[in-house]
Amino acid sequence: MKTSRRRLLQSAALTPAAAAAATRTASSPSTIYASLGIKPVINGVGVVTVLGGSLMPPEVVQAMEEAGRYFIPLPELQKKVGARLAELLQSPAAMVTCGAASAISVGTAACLSQGDAAKLRQLPARDGIRYEVIQQKSHRSGYEHQMEMCGAKVIAVESREELEAAINERTGMMFFLNKGEPLGKINAEEFIKVGKARGIPTMNDAASDATPKENLWKYTKMGFDLVIFSGGKALRGPQASGLLLGRKDLIEAAHPAMSPFGGIGRGMKVGKEELCGLLAAVERYLKVDHQAEWRELEARVTSIRGALKNAKGVRTERVVPVIQNEVPHVDVHWDEGALGLTSQQVSEKLMASDQPIHVQRAGKGHLHISIWMMRGNEHEIVGRRLREIFSA
Repeated sequence: MKTSRRRLLQSAALTPAAAAAATRTASSPSTIYASLGIKPVINGVGVVTVLGGSLMPPEVVQAMEEAGRYFIPLPELQKKVGARLAELLQSPAAMVTCGAASAISVGTAACLSQGDAAKLRQLPARDGIRYEVIQQKSHRSGYEHQMEMCGAKVIAVESREELEAAINERTGMMFFLNKGEPLGKINAEEFIKVGKARGIPTMNDAASDATPKENLWKYTKMGFDLVIFSGGKALRGPQASGLLLGRKDLIEAAHPAMSPFGGIGRGMKVGKEELCGLLAAVERYLKVDHQAEWRELEARVTSIRGALKNAKGVRTERVVPVIQNEVPHVDVHWDEGALGLTSQQVSEKLMASDQPIHVQRAGKGHLHISIWMMRGNEHEIVGRRLREIFSA
């Protein structure tokens, strides 16, 4: 894949400020996990919730610890943090949510209620509500429940013509899954154009797409009315945090849909610690030397590929995923029949290592390895263990 200046600005893994934390590996002692009988793992999957997202740098931990020392009026803090985030991210308005999925829910509630307090209180009841949400079939993600819990009925379309025909007096929102753009027939610009022309707010779920950092303002400037990012992935903020950016009126309508208010998102609590932690994470992310981090990721990729260079029947390649998690990864390929090893078996052997290693099984004879969240010499451990497995 061609290298460009854009690619050199995409990583968000380690920082000089996090050097001390970076030297630790999955085998480092952990009193809290040991007491529970849980063994930390080497993360070769990436910024996924099932492994805890990412690791918070010292600046974020410090901000959360300091926030936890005092009582403050939470609604005031929410507004002040949102205003600061909007300024940093060049957005008309912003708010912190309880993860990206929470942002989908409260954003949907804002679009369906249209700022009407009475309509917000009645959700998920549909009386008098524009409750239909249109999305492309190829953009189904499993997160439709976050909209449906607000009373939304999801309408699936495929073409521009079907999209136009589906819009009616019940249409309250149009939902776009950012990572699904290559799979759909309607691209982002066309989707936005239809929404603007028909007066329907558009939401873009870009949860794991904060790389490169310019993406944090790219989609709002394109014209999406609401844009979502995870706070606990590339940004390395608290795992239970998310960003909802966009139109000021919709952000204002989303606030009462969430804790500490009595809206449908009352259970989606964002504490003062997460509010301050995510703000610190964004401030840090915008100042990080992404070029230096990119070079570090490239070195890790080269290390793993080098460890498997002489492994008979094994081929490796460097890949950068399109749109989602756009940082260097390692793909490992082999003929399962020739080597007598399935990807399932290799994955199980990795997880059974002294230091359990989790990677993605991308298909038959195919592993997809993220080195983004590895620390210290963990990439060397992964390369060495893979060589042992394939050599045996």
